[in-house]
Amino acid sequence: MKQYTNVLDRPISKGKQEVSLSGFAFLFSELVQYNQTQVDNIAELERRLEDAGYAVGTRILELLCHREKGNRRETRLLGILSFVHSTVWKVLFGKVADSLEKGTEHEDEYMISEKELLVNRFISIPKDMGAFNCGAFVAGIVRGVLDNAGFPAVVSAHFVPVDGQQRPRTTILIKFAEEVLQREARLG
Repeated sequence: MKQYTNVLDRPISKGKQEVSLSGFAFLFSELVQYNQTQVDNIAELERRLEDAGYAVGTRILELLCHREKGNRRETRLLGILSFVHSTVWKVLFGKVADSLEKGTEHEDEYMISEKELLVNRFISIPKDMGAFNCGAFVAGIVRGVLDNAGFPAVVSAHFVPVDGQQRPRTTILIKFAEEVLQREARLG
C-alpha cells in the first residue's frame, strides 16, 4: 500500500455517501433557527438560506465534475438541467427529482418538482411565518451549481398545492438569464 506524505497527494475517494437523516435534520434545523434570529422578515430568512445553499452548490459542482465527469462540464442547457435533476439530486437526496419540466408561459423557465423535499419534511412552520419555504436552501444549491457552470439564473422555491394531498409539493423555479438562451441558440 502506497504511503502519502501530503494530504493533497491522496486520491479523492468516494467514501460513505450517506448522512444520518436525524443528524441532517438537526443541523438544518439549527441553521434555520440561527438565521431566524438574525433577520426581521421571512424574505430575508429565505435569502440567507439561499446564500448558504449557494455555497454548497458551488462545492457540489466541483466535486461531481471531478468524480463523475472526469473534470468535464456541461456546455448545453438541457445537459446541465439533466445533470442537476439526476446526478446532483441523487447525491444530495438519494434519488432523482420527481420531475423536470419546461415552463409553458416563458421560454426561459424550467421547473424541478419534488413531492416531499427533504428540507421541508421535518419543518413545521408557525402561522405567523406564512409561506416560509425551507426549499430556498435547495434553490440556492441549484443556483450555485448553475452559476458556476456558466448558466446564470434566478432560482426560487415555491409551494404548489396538490389535489388530495395535505402537504404541497415544492417546485424549484429556474429562470435563466438572456445570455444563456442566446448562447444556446447560437450553438443550435
